[in-house]
Amino acid sequence: MKVQREKRFALLMAARDSEYVKKVYGGYFNVFIEALADEGEKWDLFRVVEREFPNMDDLQNYEGFVISGSPYDAYGDEYWILELCFLLQTLFAMQKKVLGICFGHQVLCRALGGKVGKAYSGWDIGIRKVSFTEDFSFYGYVDDSSYEVPPTLSIIECHQDEVCELPVGAQVLACSDKTGVEMFRFGDNILGIQGHPEYTKDILDNLIDRLVSNDSIEKGFAEEAKLKLIKAEPDRKYWERICKSFLKGRWITQSPTYFS
Repeated sequence: MKVQREKRFALLMAARDSEYVKKVYGGYFNVFIEALADEGEKWDLFRVVEREFPNMDDLQNYEGFVISGSPYDAYGDEYWILELCFLLQTLFAMQKKVLGICFGHQVLCRALGGKVGKAYSGWDIGIRKVSFTEDFSFYGYVDDSSYEVPPTLSIIECHQDEVCELPVGAQVLACSDKTGVEMFRFGDNILGIQGHPEYTKDILDNLIDRLVSNDSIEKGFAEEAKLKLIKAEPDRKYWERICKSFLKGRWITQSPTYFS
């Protein structure tokens, strides 16, 4: 009898845990596990922001990798960011599945030949509706081909940088009235999402407070963002399904279709 190998995934953590997230959620790793992990999988944590990287000889043992958000700029030249870019280039050459979230979305773009910079329209904080392009098609997670995704979904956003130019050969899968590249793919193994599928409104609410306290945003802007946060809800379950489908299910992007 053939014994099925345990599927392994790795979270490349590009941010340090806030005291609030540690207290309420046990750290960002647990937030990602809650959103993306399934029973029977092994997820490893590598704090790349602390220069903790997976062993190069061990990369082949992973099904997929997820890069978290970060307060750092994806176009920065901190040594760990340059080391992360090299790792992502290696994973791309190995055709490993890599999912980038926010900073992860941006640093994937940079590592593979695109350009990232400050957003011309400034900070985007809150819940934003994004629209899928005709290049986006989605077939359900594992064997559920009947699962449909609406043509627009709402997602939590918190960023002041954005993808300015995609790598040659990459495709835009979603955009919004604020950001031109909300989601992109490069081949069948690279997926970037500008928003935060893993965030709860509670996490963003606390993050807004921290951005005010360190003078990153003005109090009036924060109050307006919080007010809008009360009135809207992110489509977290849809986004989680999309991320899971890409990492470990059927992700088919030929023959684009639209969803009702």
